[in-house]
Amino acid sequence: MRRAVVIAIFLLNLASCSRRQSSQDLPLVEEEHPESMLSTLHVADPKAVPQLLKGWHAVEQGSWRWTEKSFAVALKAPPAGKPTKLQLKFIIPPPLLARLQSITLNASVNGVSLGPQTYNQAGDQTYTRTIAPAEASGNLIRVDFQLDKALPPDNRDKRELGVVVTSVGLE
Repeated sequence: MRRAVVIAIFLLNLASCSRRQSSQDLPLVEEEHPESMLSTLHVADPKAVPQLLKGWHAVEQGSWRWTEKSFAVALKAPPAGKPTKLQLKFIIPPPLLARLQSITLNASVNGVSLGPQTYNQAGDQTYTRTIAPAEASGNLIRVDFQLDKALPPDNRDKRELGVVVTSVGLE
């Protein structure tokens, strides 16, 4: 059901002329109240907005956001010295995959690559990687994501379209 909704919205977006711009690249700043920061973000939740640093489009259908080719988040760090799993849950709509053929996603923390993964099938996807304790220091962790390709803006949609993200977090 969710996949059908995402496909329908994708097609509507391609046919629409008015589009919102993504967020600008925002610096990672330690909040005065780090306890208010989240370690898992449901990207449609208004509380997640301060932690969406760059490359995010507006919420759609009240549950997800498109990304650009490059996007970043800040996540509340786990307790010191504990290995942590990063998990990005996203969707690759079939029309997007039909145009791009495959998508490779990589993430990095403090400039250290977590390793790429290539996706050749449309639908629900999960990117999971372990973050070493050395990379997870401080109150917040900046995670930069990079896709090898995305749909460029065109006359139907003025946004660069990467993938459809529902959540990102640390376990």
